[in-house]
Amino acid sequence: MRTFSWCKIIGKRFPVCHVHMDGTVVKVSSLESTRSNMDMELSHDIEAPTGCNKKDHLRWMNCLKRDFTINGLIFDPYSRIVYDYIGGIEDIRKAKVQTIFPAATEDHAHILRAIRIAASLGFSISKEIAQFVKNQSSSVLRLDKVRILMEMNNMLAYGSGESSLRLLWKFGLLDILLPFQAAYFVRHGFPRRDKRTNMLLSFFSNLDKLLGPNRPCHSSLWVGILALHKTLSDRPRDPLVVAAFSLAVHNGGNLLEAVNIARMINKPHDVRFPELLDLSGLNAESLEAEILDLAESVRGTLLQMTNEYFVSQAMADYPAAPHSDLVFIPLGLYLQTCSIFDCVKVRADKKFLSKPGRVIDFESLANGNLKEIRHVFARIIFDTVYPTSP
Repeated sequence: MRTFSWCKIIGKRFPVCHVHMDGTVVKVSSLESTRSNMDMELSHDIEAPTGCNKKDHLRWMNCLKRDFTINGLIFDPYSRIVYDYIGGIEDIRKAKVQTIFPAATEDHAHILRAIRIAASLGFSISKEIAQFVKNQSSSVLRLDKVRILMEMNNMLAYGSGESSLRLLWKFGLLDILLPFQAAYFVRHGFPRRDKRTNMLLSFFSNLDKLLGPNRPCHSSLWVGILALHKTLSDRPRDPLVVAAFSLAVHNGGNLLEAVNIARMINKPHDVRFPELLDLSGLNAESLEAEILDLAESVRGTLLQMTNEYFVSQAMADYPAAPHSDLVFIPLGLYLQTCSIFDCVKVRADKKFLSKPGRVIDFESLANGNLKEIRHVFARIIFDTVYPTSP
């Protein structure tokens, strides 16, 4: 904190500093360099590697402070040597997420970290971790809400949203973290990976195609996608209404332009989604009214997503599922997400210019630039409702 003027401390048990430099974030954690300053009492009997000198022993002790073996590698940038004392490289070759110590002794935050790492890398999770996650899934409720939001953003904003949702469902965490979405999957069934018949997963699959570890989006984008999908799940709409709504978001609230473009669409919509009704032949006036109604409904859904009562009622019809009233979306994020849709209203006095072209400015997208977020949101929604033929 003294060295870098702009950094934020994340975590309590194992704090990490997020240092903002040159438009990126560098995560900095401590590395003990002297044996006298380290806690040499280990809770588990793990023998030091044979033939250790003093530096080896210090590096080994630091590795034991990590969570997973694949995170326990140390790289010396001067000698260009990677030190692996705990089998991390072997687990990377096996594409496996494995804890260094028994999973039952791990911090509750590591439950979400294990899901996130497995989802982003396409790795499997060891049987021990899988069993621990299933048995202790409700323990994530003990985590700080800021930490939960950070982990959820790491899952959904960096190009692994679909796989993250699948793993959260598989391990019983979706009912706790995203109960509205869990209730939707209970009602409609959870599809296999090779089946693209689920609108929510299709939204995030299309989002993942644009994002990546070095191309994240602002959290308001995935919150907005969740809100729109819940709105459509609660009350299905005409596909032209959804398409016109996405166009109105993109162009900053120009309803006339959005309606005119939508009525020229001559390709079929994706008929597999129950969230979409059959085409009803709406005229321009009715289509505009439906756009405004959808925008208002999305804003109402966002309010529900940040209300503990509505969150706790989401899984009320499913007694076997754990109940949670966890709301980890803070007021600031709620307001920023609402601003995505605020432009879609009756006779908006202020019109925003739509983003020209299809090239995404990922720095602006990560920083929450409204024009960039609206552009990507519209692309995701439109391309899901009216998918491009191969």
